Amino acid sequence: MKDIYKAALFKREGFERRQCQSCGRTFWTLKSGRKTCGDTPCDEYAFIGKPPTKRKYSLAGIERAFLKFFERRGHKVIKRYPVVARWRDDIFLTIASIADFQPWVTSGLVPPPANPLVVSQPSIRLKDIDNVGRSGRHFTLFFMGGHHAFNSRRERIYWNDETVALCHEFLTKELGIRSDEISYIQDFWEGGGNAGEDFEVNVRGLELATLVFMQYVSKDGKYAPLPLKIVDTGYGLERFAWISQGVASSYEAIFGPVVEQLRKFAGVRMPPADVLEQNSKLAGLMDIETGRDLLMLRKKVAARTGVSVEELDKLLVPVEAVYAIADHLRCLAFMFGDRITPSNVKEGYLARVVLRRTLRLLRELELRKPLAELMALELKQLTPQFPELKEREDYILEVIGLEERRYRDAISRGSKLVERLAGGLRAEGKPLSSENLIELYDSHGLPPDIVKEVASKAGVVVEVPDDFYIKVAKSHSRARHVPAAAAPVSKEKLSRLSPTKTIYYKDPYAREFKAKVLQTIDDYVVLDQTLFYPEGGGQPSDVGSLEVRKTKAEVVDVKKAGDIILHRVKPNPFKAGQRVRGKIDWARRSSLMRHHTGTHILLGAARRVLGDHIWQHGVQKGVERTRLDISHFKRIEPKELREIEHLANEIVMENRPVNTEWMDRNQAERKYGFDLYQGGIVPGKKIRVVEAKDWNTQACAGTHCSRTGEIGFIKIIRTERIQDGVERVEFAVGDAALKFVQAQERQLAKAAEILRATPDRAAAAAQQLFDEWKAVQKELDRLRDRMAELRITELRSKIKQVGRVQAICEEIEDASTDQLIKIASALTREDKRLVVVLGVRDAMAKLVVMAGEEAVRAGADCGAIAAEAAKVLGGGGGGKPELGQGGGPKADYLIAALRKALETCEKQQA
Repeated sequence: MKDIYKAALFKREGFERRQCQSCGRTFWTLKSGRKTCGDTPCDEYAFIGKPPTKRKYSLAGIERAFLKFFERRGHKVIKRYPVVARWRDDIFLTIASIADFQPWVTSGLVPPPANPLVVSQPSIRLKDIDNVGRSGRHFTLFFMGGHHAFNSRRERIYWNDETVALCHEFLTKELGIRSDEISYIQDFWEGGGNAGEDFEVNVRGLELATLVFMQYVSKDGKYAPLPLKIVDTGYGLERFAWISQGVASSYEAIFGPVVEQLRKFAGVRMPPADVLEQNSKLAGLMDIETGRDLLMLRKKVAARTGVSVEELDKLLVPVEAVYAIADHLRCLAFMFGDRITPSNVKEGYLARVVLRRTLRLLRELELRKPLAELMALELKQLTPQFPELKEREDYILEVIGLEERRYRDAISRGSKLVERLAGGLRAEGKPLSSENLIELYDSHGLPPDIVKEVASKAGVVVEVPDDFYIKVAKSHSRARHVPAAAAPVSKEKLSRLSPTKTIYYKDPYAREFKAKVLQTIDDYVVLDQTLFYPEGGGQPSDVGSLEVRKTKAEVVDVKKAGDIILHRVKPNPFKAGQRVRGKIDWARRSSLMRHHTGTHILLGAARRVLGDHIWQHGVQKGVERTRLDISHFKRIEPKELREIEHLANEIVMENRPVNTEWMDRNQAERKYGFDLYQGGIVPGKKIRVVEAKDWNTQACAGTHCSRTGEIGFIKIIRTERIQDGVERVEFAVGDAALKFVQAQERQLAKAAEILRATPDRAAAAAQQLFDEWKAVQKELDRLRDRMAELRITELRSKIKQVGRVQAICEEIEDASTDQLIKIASALTREDKRLVVVLGVRDAMAKLVVMAGEEAVRAGADCGAIAAEAAKVLGGGGGGKPELGQGGGPKADYLIAALRKALETCEKQQA
């Protein structure tokens, strides 16, 4: 077997294969006597102040040079893919250029969009987010230049020899790097279910590219040959720009103008050049994963520069924060520009991690500019090169402004939660754990530094992990695998059957058909062809009947197992070989067709009214109603809802054609983009594309009307926020919509009758009645307040001395809990030594316990008093030292409960 690492260029140019004396890895070099591999930590950065290229490149400049170089050598330049991986169900974000082609192209199922091809792909990896700004080489978003070739048995494009030669030519002839400066380190790469041998390409201590020869499928630690041999290269374009400029920090090379503005806003001065240079060189030798690693780096820099560790922290921490903010702004611009909606799930969660870390860094710098204003600076730099971001600038800035307000609100609300949690932990003598921190972040949006600040004031120890944001991002970075529902019949029993012909696609309006029984398995029948649509894509299955001679059975459910369709029948009198007549429940099918087509129309309307960031999050079609879940960053307003409904019905009345077509996946993606996958990922080389003309296009396997007019009309019934970032729109179409409107009219007529008004005057009559009711309530409140004053006067005469405090313990008749609190509050404000216990009963008994400041200092604990007294009532209670509440079903035991409260108060004074 040929040694894949013995590239022809190495023999031709005289490269030698050596073993690194530092790390032990094998590498190829032209440099005589070289003992180390050229990568960190074996070699320190040697390009700072001494760039090896013949000219300096900006990021845009190196991208142009890279793409044009490979275009001249026969590669087709393809557009970047979105940073959110809409075409995949295993990852949320695009993590590399090869991710663009997994799994469909790499599996051999679908041809590549070009062969060979080259792309500059913005890629997001959050696994090192806590190192961004510190290390000089980590980014949350980076541009991966990738030239790819897909070799099959039928056609060889190029493989290892050509890949190495192309890379070497780009580095030497295009960029002017000397051949003896380049080392090629042998390694093995694995990711996305694929694997292969690779070279890491290094120059002066900096890894610039990885050349992977992908030829294996990897699963559970085992490898099998891929149907294709794929050249998968990754050129870190930021690193090329950095090495060409030779500056101390990659962030200065990439984000120069934005970094300069941020420093100005925050009043951050640049450290001395030698400090920044040594910090960058030494950081390159380390993986900075913990506070201990950072301290070690600071000590090493201190030893070289003569600047103390404390002074280095003062110089570098603000600059590192500025660098991280600049990086995060660019990442967020692409995340929101590619239409991610912030939420607590999936890619929306990851966007929020980056955004909230940015806000935390701004807080640490005391930089009080709104984040949206800083984003506008970033977009000014990006939009000339990426005009698609300019088109979505309004959305990006609106989302960021809203998220910043939510962040402030979360901190304000959450601080009280942390205080309560800290109080409980302090009583138990426990620290606040990493698990507590992650839970507070995930559920309440509270950043760890805020939690630490609040908890520390309460005397609770908090250790924030240095890799906190790495941990939370990692836990949410991949889609959770949800096993597909098990087929009702095993594959073995179906293995010899031919695929079922789906005549429901050929003629979705047919109601009856003839077919041959291929097999019966328990309650299931397999036919050679069927009109029955199987459950899938949020659409329930058809039902109906199958009949042979005079024997008839109901079809109650239809499932799909691979390309076999299973009909569940009751009873099952059928035998293989019989000819049967099938009949679908047409009323059900036609309603489902209308609802399914209505879903596409409504989604198109929502995108036009709310913005093209709207993405279908889920759907469940029904016969009477359908639920459409969409991603949106705020509640849909009533005016917007009316506009969506009006626009959708305009499309219905226009009676536009609804066309279906089977298309090659690449052809469909080129024509319609990744919005095709609104309804979810559709497998296969060919996909069924459903287009409501000039309105909405999706890859969809469901049944649809042939024209929009068949829907009848669309009526939105209600909306609800089912989770952060996801709105549920419930609607009906056709007859079902008419039934809903008629039911509403009946309710309106009934309400009008009660109000003694005509339906068109019902709202005005209701408003008048409500205004009158409010006036009565106001008078009642005035009377209750007067009664409370009288009760307070009466209660003052019932004060008892209980230990070091005074107490009132009484039942109050005909009062609400709020009134009890008002009375108790008035009494304890007058007398700070007073403990007040008040009870009221109707079907249940309720207690309110309140204590003045001096009483609390004397040992009174109202929460404990309420808890003990409520036990007598057969219920529960609790609260704080100054206020407790309780209650229970045993209303007859209220007097006993009040006595128990007094006893508990007395014991607290003992």
